[in-house]
Order: sequence, then structure tokens, then C-alpha cells
Amino acid sequence: MSNVSVCFSWQIFTMESCVLIILVAMPGVWGGAWGVTFGDLCALKGTSVVMNCSYDYPSGYSVTNVGWSRPHYAAASGKWRLFFLSRLPTPPVHFEYVGDYNGNCNLKIHDVQRTDEGNYYFSFVTTLDRYTSTTPARLSVKELTAIVRPSTVAEGDDVSLTCVLGCPARTAVVWFRDGQRVLKPVFQARREDAGRYYCAVLGQETVRSASVVLNVQYAPKNVTLSVSPPRGVVQGSSVAFACASDANPPVTPTAYSLYKDGQFVSAGQSHTVLGVQPSHSGLYRCQAWNNVSWRGVDLMNSTEIRLDVQYGPTYISVSLEPQHAVEGSRVNLTCSAVANPAADNYTWWHKRTDSASSSPGPMLWAGSGRVLTLPAVEASHAGLYVCRARNSVGEMSSAEMLLTMSRGKRGSQPHLIIAGVGGFLSVTLVIALLWYRKQRTHAERKPAVFGSGLGVRGSSSPATGDQLDAVYANVGTSQWSPPLATAAQDAASRSQRSARHEHELPTSDEAEVTYSTVTIQPRNPSFPPRTNNSRAPQKCGIQCLTLMAVDIHGRKRDTLV
Repeated sequence: MSNVSVCFSWQIFTMESCVLIILVAMPGVWGGAWGVTFGDLCALKGTSVVMNCSYDYPSGYSVTNVGWSRPHYAAASGKWRLFFLSRLPTPPVHFEYVGDYNGNCNLKIHDVQRTDEGNYYFSFVTTLDRYTSTTPARLSVKELTAIVRPSTVAEGDDVSLTCVLGCPARTAVVWFRDGQRVLKPVFQARREDAGRYYCAVLGQETVRSASVVLNVQYAPKNVTLSVSPPRGVVQGSSVAFACASDANPPVTPTAYSLYKDGQFVSAGQSHTVLGVQPSHSGLYRCQAWNNVSWRGVDLMNSTEIRLDVQYGPTYISVSLEPQHAVEGSRVNLTCSAVANPAADNYTWWHKRTDSASSSPGPMLWAGSGRVLTLPAVEASHAGLYVCRARNSVGEMSSAEMLLTMSRGKRGSQPHLIIAGVGGFLSVTLVIALLWYRKQRTHAERKPAVFGSGLGVRGSSSPATGDQLDAVYANVGTSQWSPPLATAAQDAASRSQRSARHEHELPTSDEAEVTYSTVTIQPRNPSFPPRTNNSRAPQKCGIQCLTLMAVDIHGRKRDTLV
């Protein structure tokens, strides 16, 4: 571009200045060194840079005006024209001249943007001439580029971070993840390392790269199972199960499974049971899978949740102890019920049954508690018994239990003991009577000694009538009285046998015999008494007298007088 064209294109110079420039530029009018020196510049987007520049002119001149310009498309003319930077639509103080009027033409650009990239020209005006650089200064605008390798990684794998500057100048950078400083550019990925990474110029952290996402894949963790309602599930109601987990990639709904007591129930993230029954009670867990393993494990389980289905009393039974009640004995009726929660209230109802009436009596309250005790059953206790059990869910009655009793011997233990003692005494008495009878029979079988008179051994004097009147011991009377002659003969025979028997006993066994005298009065008081000299046969008007002789060895001898 010639000086003339520049003069006409720039409207900031006066006509006199243009004439002066033309004259100076004409060969031979003036001579000197004119020039502008600068180089290309690479700047990072967002930084503030200084475009170094210097200019020169002949001595004897003084600079009166300087300026930077760059080509700009003029919509009115449809051509590219040079416009001073102050006339361009830029933010205030975006371009700042930091040079002087004596050879330094540095230009500082604040917050470099992509639109700032291009060619820049410098021109200056002296008292006699003006000059514009013939070649432009080239500004290249680059951005920081963050690179994460690999961008998708499994948990536990290595990750490296690289920041590409774009400009040849070496610049220190730092790394951030979601605004938090990252200390190491190389690390082993954890699930919490996932996020958005960018690099920035150290000291100018606002100069940063675009964010790059690090995707850390990991197996399902924090697998949870929730139940609604969480507690108080009542028989017949509905319950819903829902599975959830923290996983990358997320677990699809069909990759969840529900198990009860180790048995598969259904597949899916949710499961609903309508009309819950006690059989649904148990331990439930959720299992999740997303095709990523953790330490060789692919399937991850939640913690187990116990489902406790509550229901009212059922299967109520009544037991009777003892089975056969006796009037006056103790009877316990026990009520058992299956319920969840356990039954906490028991009531007993009694209905008397009258055999004489065809219809039973009304049902009356009999007591409360799980065990109904009848200390001593009576006839009024007989009949039908019903137990009603209740918990927080509901209540239910048992089937009727019939209580009957016998009116015979009481089966209580004291009566059994009395009966046993009575039997023992009876047996003992029978044995004693048999022994006594045996001894009596043995005594009667021994030979008896008869004498014609009464007296003491060694004495020959007959007994007197007064002696007959004395009663000494052991008297036996017969129910009948034999003739006196017959009695005398028997007495003589017995006396002989007795004498012979005493003669046969050893002398050492002999013992003194003590006789007792007994007088038997005749039934007829007018009957004359018998004398010792009477030998005539007489009717047994008096009772026969039996004298028992007892020796020291216990042998018995009888004497009939």
C-alpha cells in the first residue's frame, strides 16, 4: 500500500499532513531509517498477553501519534479495511497500548478470546511523516485441552490426566475435578473419582480447559430393599417390595431379583403382594447385577428384611387335666391359641347342660386367664366350656369342651391313703385271728390231767367244802353237763394218762404245778353240795370244773373235778 492510498483511506490525517508525507516520501526530498519490528504471538484463551513491538524512524523527527489497527470487513463497501482498535466493537480496555512514543509499541490484550485471533498492524506519525508496518503481527489464540485416559474405566483401573496447551511456551497447569483440586495426575480409579475434570493455568485458574467426564464403572453397591408398609403388616392387606442400588452403569429394572428365605420370588425392581397371608412371613433380600464384577463377584445382595405378618388368634384348643374328673377333685382347663402377636387376653365361658332338659342353658362368663382352675368340681361345674382368645388384631373362640364328672369314690389322694391303711389293718387283723386260732387248736390237742379232788402237789388232804367256794383262776363252763359217773370215769382215765405222762418227762423238765380252785354254783340252789366221799353217780347238776395247770415251761394241764 502506498503512502498516498494510506493517506486517503485514513481519515484521521489532515490534508496538510498528507501533502507533507507525499513530499517526504518523494525520492530526494528526505532520507532516513523507517520500520516496525514484531513477531507472531500464541496466546491461551482467557489469558492476558503482551504483543512485543518496536519501531524506528530518522533522527530529527518526533512522534506525535501512534496506533494499532487490524483488518475489518466493512459492510457498507463490502471490502476489508483497516480500522483502529479503538473503533472496533470490543469490551472496554480490552486492548491496551503499553508502549511509548520513542520506539516501544507493545500492545497488551486482556482476556484473549477466539475473536482476537488475526493480523495486527502498527502505524505512527511524526512531525514530518507517518509510517505503517508493511507486514502484520500474527496472533494465534489457543485453548487448554484436558485429556483423561481412559475416559471410561472400571473401578480399580489406572487413570492418567494430560493437559494440552496448544502454544509452544511451557506453562504450569493444575487439575480440578468438579471444582476440587486433584493432587495426582495418575491414580487408580475409585467410584468417587467419577466426575468432570479440567486443567487450568497455575496462578491464572480462571484460564481453564473445557471439562472432560471420567466415567468409573462399578458393580452395584449399597443394594437396599424397602417394604411398604415398613411394619404392622396385617393378614389380608397388601405389601410392596422395592429394590434400589448405587451402580454404574445403573442396574436395569429387569436385573433385580427378589428372594424369600433363599427361594426366588420374582424378577424386577418392585414386587407387590395382595392379600398377605401368614405364609408370606420370612426373610427377604434383593439381588442386583449390572455386568460389572467386584473382586470376582457379579451378583450383589441387599441386607435381609424380615416380613412379620400379624394375624388374629387361630387354631384355638382347650385341654382338660385330668381327663376324667371326679366330684370334689381339682380340674384345670388350659387354652392354647396360635396368633401373631401372641394372644394377651383369654376369657372362659360356661354353658350348663341339664340332662332333664332338651335345651342347654345360656353361656355365662366363667373366668379369665389362659388356665381356668376349678379347685373342687361340683355338679354345677359340668357342662360345655368355651375359651375366647384375643390380641391386637382380632379374637376367636375355641370349640366347645364338655366337662363331665363321676359321683363314685373320690379319686383324691387322701382317700386313697385312708383306703390303703384300712386294707392293711384288715389284713393284719385276719392274720392275727388265724394265728390265735392255730394256737388255740394246738392247745386243745394236748392231753389233760384229771383228778378226783382238788389240792396242792404234795398234799394228800382232800379239799373241804369251803375250798370249793373259792375261785382262783381260769374257769371254763360247758354248755351241757354229763352224768357224774361218766365224768368220774373220764377223770380217772385222764388221771392215769397224766400220771403216765408225768412219769415219762425227764426229771430236769419237771416243774411245780400250781392249781387253782374254782367253785361252780349249781343252777338249782336246793341241790345239795357234793362231798369228797361221794362216789355215787350224779347228774351233772353243777358245771364241770376245769383246772388249768401251768408249769414254768408254759405247758398246760387240765384237771376235771
